[in-house]
Amino acid sequence: MHDLPSDLKNALVANPVALEAWNDITPLARNEFICWVEDAKQPATRQRRIRRTNEELEEGQRRPCCWPGCAHRERNGK
Repeated sequence: MHDLPSDLKNALVANPVALEAWNDITPLARNEFICWVEDAKQPATRQRRIRRTNEELEEGQRRPCCWPGCAHRERNGK
């Protein structure tokens, strides 16, 4: 599992609707959003993904759109 980075945390805290949705999704789903944000190679891409995380959570999405999933977690069904 990934730790919540401060820039994503600050963006979520500043957006009550997204924060409520964040608190309602599973730890695995939160991990997917965190990994998606942290996988960005450019600062501009990271900021765009943080913005999209807020938007997608506001829209009720529970996982990042168009993301194949965290490559760091084991895929053994456990």
